[in-house]
Amino acid sequence: MDVMQRWGLTPVINAAGTMTSLGASRVDTATRAAVDGMLGRFVLIDELQAAASRVIARMTGAAAGYVTSSSSAAVTLACAAAIAGDDLAAIEALPDAAGRERRVAVMMSHMINYGGAVPQALAASGAAVVPLGTAALCETYHLEAAIAAGLAAAVYVVSHHTVRENELPLDVFAAICGQNRVPVIVDMASEYDLTTAVGYGASCVIWSGHKFLAGPTSGIVAGSPGFIRAMYLQNRGLGRLMKAGKEAVAGAMAALEAWESRDHAAEQARERSIVEAWERLLSGIAGVSLARHPDWTGNPVTRLELRIDPAVAGLNAWELAARCMAGNPAVAVRDDLAVQQRLYLDPCNVTAAEAGIAGHRVRDVIEAARRAGDGCRVSWADAKRASGVAPTPWLDAPGAADA
Repeated sequence: MDVMQRWGLTPVINAAGTMTSLGASRVDTATRAAVDGMLGRFVLIDELQAAASRVIARMTGAAAGYVTSSSSAAVTLACAAAIAGDDLAAIEALPDAAGRERRVAVMMSHMINYGGAVPQALAASGAAVVPLGTAALCETYHLEAAIAAGLAAAVYVVSHHTVRENELPLDVFAAICGQNRVPVIVDMASEYDLTTAVGYGASCVIWSGHKFLAGPTSGIVAGSPGFIRAMYLQNRGLGRLMKAGKEAVAGAMAALEAWESRDHAAEQARERSIVEAWERLLSGIAGVSLARHPDWTGNPVTRLELRIDPAVAGLNAWELAARCMAGNPAVAVRDDLAVQQRLYLDPCNVTAAEAGIAGHRVRDVIEAARRAGDGCRVSWADAKRASGVAPTPWLDAPGAADA
């Protein structure tokens, strides 16, 4: 029996992108085979991590590497390494960092939430978070003042969620920190670029193994030998809570090797053909304007943007997204900017057949809402109130909270 049927799970067509809440990515057969080959065996974890370090170094140009349980875990462990270094007593004491420099700076515009809050990931290490600048402006003097006051490290986040207006460019940020011997931790979980931040001299650069790299859940870290060693030693402390198993390490290595051998031009052509098919299917729908949208941070991905005019389409963008998810299979669209009446269809994780189902679902939901006249009934305020409560339907039965 298919695993979805076995456990009564709703199948999902993922036209939203590499979203953790949807399982991030479809893992290819070669990577799955590597994980399966490791699962039935025992291995010296230190030896496996040493092998991973060699693969990461080859792919990124860094001197060393390390695999963690996730990219968010890697951020916490990197801050812990910056605070405790290789002092085993200090490592065991964290998050109590009494007597040690524990200030970690991050631009205010990078203090985002991408499923978890960046400041929380930093503070979990024992760090005292130092915001730099304001939400839409960070100047060199903000960073220099924080350095003068004392820093254990500085964190830079590369993500489409950040406010990129007037942020410090990564090369400037890294150069100032480097001149002052402040470790730079770069979180670029969902980015294609595996080399630039390393080239800027960052102490460690972090990617998600299960986003564009399409491996199992893991975090991939590249950096200087001393800093990576200090991160790895955190397994004697906080790292134990977020350790990567043999399958995660092997899967991350295999995913990197698959990325190295992937025909990226062919993949971009495949994605382009899907976007073109969506354009043909969805063009001419009243109240929906289409445009191709290049990736926010420069990844070689083009998505289809849908701008919704609710007065004509008959429903709001957030209602359209919710109704697409309500079917079986569920169809997930990217709704980060639904408040602006914008949705996106992402071609990265759909087959041609799935793309057709997704496109028809969008069209059918709009047509059904227009016929029934039952759209535009959920305001953005009401949608936000509903989203403010974590969905736990299996625990929300009467009396469950008292059990």
